[in-house]
Amino acid sequence: MAASLESSIAKLDNRALRTALGRFATGVCIVTTRNATNEPIGMTVNSFASVSLEPPLILFSVARTCYSNADWLAAEHYAVNVLSASQRPLSTRFAQELSEKWAGLSPESGLADLPLLPSALARFQCRSEHRYKGGDHVILVGRVLAFDTPRVGDPLVFFEGRYRELADARGAPSAHDPLWLLGW
Repeated sequence: MAASLESSIAKLDNRALRTALGRFATGVCIVTTRNATNEPIGMTVNSFASVSLEPPLILFSVARTCYSNADWLAAEHYAVNVLSASQRPLSTRFAQELSEKWAGLSPESGLADLPLLPSALARFQCRSEHRYKGGDHVILVGRVLAFDTPRVGDPLVFFEGRYRELADARGAPSAHDPLWLLGW
């Protein structure tokens, strides 16, 4: 039974798999740090996730083929900036391999001189805790040292390979919301 399962997995169509994975709606973030020459670097990700509250851990992943992969693996600190719906152009800019990503931007300075995006919905400043091999990606787990929520607004959402907008922004759950009571 296990052999037939393995053989069917080997025959997966990568494009179809990517399409199916794209059915999971995600938020969009820009992760930022400084490279070995102290220049700010950043990239758009939608692989951000909370791992643990005790200790406070988050993760994101970086493609092994990413032009700045070595910088991310060497980074001792980084920040995750959660984007708002109005920051779509910024997301697109940081998703490309451009040398002028920071042109015209005035980042704030965080812990360890991390570049922080001032208009993000939330910002998490982290110390690198773990790095794991994840196939064609590297999974970076960071310990949250500081966080803030400098702006209120709707999140930038990615679904089926496109940016989307929320149709219903109800706001924060109340104490009577069943999901809130379950700890979501």
